[in-house]
Amino acid sequence: MSDSWQECMDFAVIIARKAGSVICSALKEEVSIMLKSSPADLVTETDQKVEEMIISSIKEKFPSHSFIGEESVAAGKESILTDNPTWIIDPIDGTTNFVHRFPFVAVSIGFAVNKKIEFGVVYSCVEDKMYTAKKGKGAFCNGQKLHVSDQKDITKSMIITELGSNRNPEVIKIVLSNMGKLLCIPIHGIRAVGTAAVNMCLVATGGADAYYEMGIHCWDMAAASVIVTEAGGVVLDATGGPFDLMSCRIIAASSKEIGERISKELQIIPVERDDGKKMK
Repeated sequence: MSDSWQECMDFAVIIARKAGSVICSALKEEVSIMLKSSPADLVTETDQKVEEMIISSIKEKFPSHSFIGEESVAAGKESILTDNPTWIIDPIDGTTNFVHRFPFVAVSIGFAVNKKIEFGVVYSCVEDKMYTAKKGKGAFCNGQKLHVSDQKDITKSMIITELGSNRNPEVIKIVLSNMGKLLCIPIHGIRAVGTAAVNMCLVATGGADAYYEMGIHCWDMAAASVIVTEAGGVVLDATGGPFDLMSCRIIAASSKEIGERISKELQIIPVERDDGKKMK
């Protein structure tokens, strides 16, 4: 990674910490809630305020760069990844947690060049845990080097997933059926923390052996995907094929063996791609 991208990463850490401070202050106040795609898909004024702060700060320093931000896309901007240096931002990953003051809320900032993620910063602000990784340089939490569990036996694994915000009864049936199939292998257990970025970071720490989900977005996955791989893990498509940032689905695992074994159990939930292209 070039020195210029190091400067970008250093700035991402500073701005993530600043955003986390705004979020932690807002947790002490009354939260103004709005709905997006469903009654369980929430957004707050703080999401919008934090994203605006992050993007305006980065634009000032790196005016030629591009941006994909969750709230910008929700407001109508396209989610197109080009070869240009691109910041992929989730201002509050875990908005429902934020609304309920459930203490797992993260700022997620990924940075891509030529459509490849160069670095990722995830700041779990209530816990004050700063996860960072850059391509080829390892993954860290508060400066401590991370490594996945290296577990290869799925019967000895702890897996993280989420129920998601889609309340379509048919989708919920598939979500619960997928969990049931994994529990019956059997695995040690399933957990849900409520934020995709933190879920993936927990795989990077070795605290969980895998995470999978369908129906999330590039801003949920971009930063943490490089944190997982730099900690020695793998990221795959939910089908078991190569990971595609714009596909809205992921398996992040401590080993290829566990990732591929999970994919064999999953019924795929049809979701639209972030870039609008037809799903393969």
